[in-house]
Amino acid sequence: MIGPLRSASFTAPIEEVLSTRDPAHRVVTAAGPDGDLTASVFTPRARTASGTGIYFLHGGGMIIGDRFTGMANVLDWALEHDAVVVSLDYRLAPEHPAPAPVEDAYACFVWTAAHAAELGIDPERILLAGTSAGGGLAAGVALLARDRKGPQALARLLMSPMLDDRDETISTRQYSGTGSWSRESNTTGWTALLGASRGTEAVSAYRAPARAEDPSGLPPAFIDVGSVEVFRDEDVAYASGLWAAGVQAELHVWAGGFHIFDGAAPSAALSTAALAARTAWVRRILGA
Repeated sequence: MIGPLRSASFTAPIEEVLSTRDPAHRVVTAAGPDGDLTASVFTPRARTASGTGIYFLHGGGMIIGDRFTGMANVLDWALEHDAVVVSLDYRLAPEHPAPAPVEDAYACFVWTAAHAAELGIDPERILLAGTSAGGGLAAGVALLARDRKGPQALARLLMSPMLDDRDETISTRQYSGTGSWSRESNTTGWTALLGASRGTEAVSAYRAPARAEDPSGLPPAFIDVGSVEVFRDEDVAYASGLWAAGVQAELHVWAGGFHIFDGAAPSAALSTAALAARTAWVRRILGA
């Protein structure tokens, strides 16, 4: 199942994305937990002073995708707010099971903060963003940063985040055998990442952030998800847990939206509304 997913094209080629935006692009190497990591840095060409950074983690169920997956809207926000984007190629499961992806993501986040001056980033103004699996990794990075006293993100943008390995919610049962990311796809991704420990008490919150018993002290978050997808209930529960812990969060559940509906049908009214809500939140956060 993983092979066909990796061979399918499900996002616009980066050359196409850059052809209508034209930021400066360079490839950097960051020290990872088990060797060097590769990341892309995108910088608005007219930028002259340090400012906001966006640290982005791509989607793909922990098993597919690369640092260019889903970059279009992120680059639009960067260009609007004169921000530098750092996007990481974290290692994928099953070749690199947990904790490799989240530890890679944390290592490059620490590297980004440590190299903020040369990147042109204010280290206190880094937006931590991720889609699907990348949203789950972003949530895990925030937990690691809090518990290891690492760099703190300004805020978190979690788009349809993949958070819970336990396969117990109503929405995961509702969308079995159907949708762009079904229950079966989800269990494939989590099993590739966690192996036999999936669904057991051996799984830590850093690997599956829905398991976090104490989400206090985390940066504010924007969370959105479709109403007809596996991740609906775990994302709503995660937002509720943040509120209960005193963490500010904005939650949107898009009625009729399937997983990554905005990528599949970007011109649809629902996609336009979802993008507008994210963009408005980014403007509030980065314009402050």
